[in-house]
Parts: sequence; structure tokens; C-alpha cells
Amino acid sequence: MLNALVSTETMTKEEWLKWRNKGIGGSDASVICGVNKYKSAVELWMEKTGQLEPKEAGEAAYWGTVLEPIIREEFTKRTGLEVGIEKSILQHPYHPFMLANLDGMVIDPEKKCGYVFEAKTANPFAADNWDLDVPEGYQLQVQHYMAVTGCTGAYIAVLIGGNQFKYYFIERDEEIISLLIKLEKQFWDCVVKKKPPKLDGSKASSELLNRLYPKGKSKDIVPLPGEALGLIQQYEDALSTENEAVLKKEEAVNRLKDLLGGNQYGSAGGRLVAWTNVTSERFDSKALKSEQPEIYSKYVTVSSYRRFSIR
Repeated sequence: MLNALVSTETMTKEEWLKWRNKGIGGSDASVICGVNKYKSAVELWMEKTGQLEPKEAGEAAYWGTVLEPIIREEFTKRTGLEVGIEKSILQHPYHPFMLANLDGMVIDPEKKCGYVFEAKTANPFAADNWDLDVPEGYQLQVQHYMAVTGCTGAYIAVLIGGNQFKYYFIERDEEIISLLIKLEKQFWDCVVKKKPPKLDGSKASSELLNRLYPKGKSKDIVPLPGEALGLIQQYEDALSTENEAVLKKEEAVNRLKDLLGGNQYGSAGGRLVAWTNVTSERFDSKALKSEQPEIYSKYVTVSSYRRFSIR
């Protein structure tokens, strides 16, 4: 039996966002597990603790919501399975911080059981991600939903590029669910205690730090805690490895260029190697500043950022 926390039938978007921050939802699972390239665990923690407004959903998310009923209907046409709409935020019976807002529930009359249903839309350029299996982040999402609902399986239906429809069945995986519960509990403890999780090397973490600290204030040299020495060593070790990789890459490029000589194209083992002629026009801002300073100052924009270095 599903454990309904609150009805969403007449809930506004603002109310839904507030309820969403009272726990961890399915779309949060990939962030907490560190496989979401668009958001870091620290950014999610700041949203859950009310320190950061969630980013506005983009055009893709908007159309995903608009097309959701169509995807449900098409899934029923192709499978004969009805999809019911669950108009509640569901809650795990033993781990109340785990929440679920389902796109639907599939009723299988032959097996007399219900399965989680999730509708997705995908950019045509991401079609390869769906060739063999469901992307990892979405697999974690439905495993989270199965943990909350107790369901033994989930259907994911996806509309790719507006004209390619696929659906998949994912079985409940107790090992993944056990790990999810462990990681999500650790994360929620950080939310309750107002203690941020560790930053990682993701682009989302870097963007978050830039948003939090856009400008340096004091120029005083402050003493850093002991862990800073280990992080400096980690940085320098990675920099050394990065430099070695760059040299190896450039060596390969130069030797391939030498093999091409005056030719623009070459082939090896079915791979095409190109060293083509490119003509481009560049705007000479220095000349404009020198010769037409008034025009230059009228259109120039000033931007600032913080430069990181270790000396």
C-alpha cells in the first residue's frame, strides 16, 4: 500500500516546491550519488536548506511536462497497459526523508501488481544514450521510487527528438536500493545538521562557488586548516599528470601532421585524420581602442572573475 504524505491535486507550483524541500526526491538521487553533471551535492544541499533558490526549469523541462500525457497515452497504445496518475507526494514508510512524486503507476492485471511509470523526453543529440539501456541517472531515479513505493519494477518511456518512442522495464535492485538509502540518509543528516557535504570536482560545484563568492573582499592572508596541505598536494599531482597528458597529446598531433605533410586528409584503420585549411576573421580591439577610443569605450563591457593560483 502506498504511503501518501500530501495530495497534489490542488497544489500550486510554489507549494509543491516547498514540499519537495522537506525530503529527497527521485531526481535528487543522481546528484547525491555523484553522477549528475549538471548539479553538485553541495548545490542541492543549499537548496534543501533554503540558502539557494532552485534554478528555473528550462525549455526542455517545460516541454517534458507538456508532453507527459502524450507519452503516457502512447505507452498504453503500444503495451496495452493502463497508466494511472498518482496525485500525491509519496513517502517511504520507514525512511520519511525519502519522497516520490510519480508520473504514474502501471497496473498489470495479469500479474495483479503495480509498477512505477516515468515519462521522459530527450534531445535527438542524446539518442545514443538510450541505445542500449536507460541512462544511469534515470535508473537511480526509478530505483528510488521503487524504494519508496515497494514496487518490484518500473517502466520508463521516452520520446527522443519528438519522433522516436522507446520504453524500458527496470527490475527492482535491492543492492542499489540499499546503497541509495545509505547515501540519501547521510545527505539528509547534512541537511538536518546544516553541515554541507564535501565539494567535488564537478562543473556544478565550480559554478556554485563562483555564485557564492563572486568577489574577494579582504586581501589579508588567512591561515588555512591542516587539510589544505593535502589538497595543495592533490592539485599539484593532478597538474603534473595533466601536463604529461597534454605533452603526449601534442606529440601524437605533431607526428600525425608530419605524416600528412601537405595533405589535408589521411586514413588509418577506418579513422579519418584531418589537417584542413581554415580562414577566419578576427576583430582587432586593440587597434579600435587606439584609433577610435570614444567608439571603443561606448561598446566595451567590463567583466570580473576570480583567478585561482598556488605559489
